Amino acid sequence: VARGRAHLPAPPKRWLVGGGGRHNATLMAALAERLEAPVAPVESVGWQGDALEAQAFGFLAVRSLRGLPLSLPGTTGVPRPMPGGRLHRCPIPPADRRHA
Repeated sequence: VARGRAHLPAPPKRWLVGGGGRHNATLMAALAERLEAPVAPVESVGWQGDALEAQAFGFLAVRSLRGLPLSLPGTTGVPRPMPGGRLHRCPIPPADRRHA
């Protein structure tokens, strides 16, 4: 995250943090120190952090199902656009899952 700020046109005045890490006081303090700016959970601006995280994973799941890349050279440094792995379908028929 701290290295990513070098790619921004101007340093942010404040950083908003989503995901489970926003509940980790040690991580939030370390981010604030490294980013040299206030760090706050997304809830501080009225967003629902858990909902945002669920939406992000849903977005990545759909991209994966469609065979679209999840990682790109310009964002993560991978050598080429990379997919998100393989889908494992449950071998138990849907009607029988409640008894599994």
